[in-house]
Amino acid sequence: MTAASAQDNRIVVVGSGAFGTALAAVAAASGKAAVTLLTRRESIVEDFKQTGRNDSALPGIDLPERLTVSDDPTVLEGAGIVLFAMPSQAQREAARSLHGFIGKGADVVICAKGIERVSGRLLTDVVEEELHLQNVAVLSGPGFAADIAKGLPTAMVIAANGIERASLLAEALSGATFRLYPSADRIGVQLGGALKNVLAIACGIVEGAGLGDSARAALISRGLAEMSRFVAARGGEADTVRGLSGLGDLVLTATSHQSRNLRYGIALGASGSAKGQTRELVEGAFAASVAADVARQLGVDMPLTEAVAAIIDGKTDVKTALEQLMSRPITQE
Repeated sequence: MTAASAQDNRIVVVGSGAFGTALAAVAAASGKAAVTLLTRRESIVEDFKQTGRNDSALPGIDLPERLTVSDDPTVLEGAGIVLFAMPSQAQREAARSLHGFIGKGADVVICAKGIERVSGRLLTDVVEEELHLQNVAVLSGPGFAADIAKGLPTAMVIAANGIERASLLAEALSGATFRLYPSADRIGVQLGGALKNVLAIACGIVEGAGLGDSARAALISRGLAEMSRFVAARGGEADTVRGLSGLGDLVLTATSHQSRNLRYGIALGASGSAKGQTRELVEGAFAASVAADVARQLGVDMPLTEAVAAIIDGKTDVKTALEQLMSRPITQE
C-alpha cells in the first residue's frame, strides 16, 4: 500500500512530455505498482501501441512493457499517487480540469519547477487550492528526462507535508537507478527548483558572452547565496538549497547543454539582448520577473535575479547589466 492508504497502489503520471514519460518509465520499471501515463494526444497512445516508445518526447528510447499509456482521464479514479508532470504555468488549469477524477485520498506530486507567473505563488499552493487537497508534494532536483528514462543513475528529492509522508512517497517512486530523498521543506525545494532555472539562464549569458569559466563559478556561488536568502524570507530552510533541489540542480542546469534554460541564456549572451529570442518552455524566463518582484516586496537583495529579469523583459541589455553588477558596492561574503 502506498502513502495514500485509502486509495489503491496505482500510479498515474499526467503529462506525456519528456519528463512525464521518463518518470512513468522508471516507476513502471521498478515493478512496485501499475503505472499509467495519461496524455491528451491519441497519437501518443497509438504510437506506444505500435512501437513501445513515445518518440515525440523521448526519441529512440524503449519504454517498459508493463507501462500503460492512455488518453482517458478516468484512469485517475482511485489512483494512489498522481504525478503532475506538465509545465509550471499549466499546473492550475490541469488541476482544475482533472479535479473530478482525482480521489481525496490520493497523493498528488508536482513534477515541475517554477512559480505561478500571475500570482507569484508556489505550485503546491496553486494545486491544493484547485484540488481542495492538503497533501500535495513536490519532486525536484538534478535529473534530465533522457538520463532517467535510459536508466542512468539519478538522485532527486521529494518534499511533502511531513517527513513520514515524504519517505513513503520516496519509497514508492524510487527504482534501481532512480533514488528519491525525502524532505519536509516544500518551500525550499520548490524555490530551489524555480530559482536555479533563473541562475542557469545567467550562466548561459556568461557563456554566450564569452565571459569565462571564472565568471560562471562566481555566479553559481553568489547565486546560491541569493537562493538561500530568498528561501529563508519565504519561510523555508536556507540549508535546503545546498542540497539536490538547489545546488545539485543548479550545477546540472548551469553546465549541461541539455538544459533549455542554459541554451536560452547562451542565446541572450551571444546576441547581447532578449530582442528576437523565443522563451517558450523556458521555465526560468517566466520565474525571473516573478522572483524579482517578490524579492523586492520582501526586501531581499537578489541582484543576479534582478539582472536576468531586466534582460529578459527588455529593460536592459547584457553589457549594461554586467556593468551594473560589477559596480555594486563590495560587501563581506
